[in-house]
Amino acid sequence: MKFIHYLEKITGVSIYPLISFIIFGLFFLVVLIWVIKTDKQKIHEVSRIPLD
Repeated sequence: MKFIHYLEKITGVSIYPLISFIIFGLFFLVVLIWVIKTDKQKIHEVSRIPLD
């Protein structure tokens, strides 16, 4: 029996992809807002860490 058959028997399984997409979207938006609002000098300093 394939794995997909197990998923078909779970009630409400279709909500899990939606929840994971919302979590990913919120995380992406938070990181995007942080990058936009953060001082550019701070981002430059952090980007130089592996090279120093």
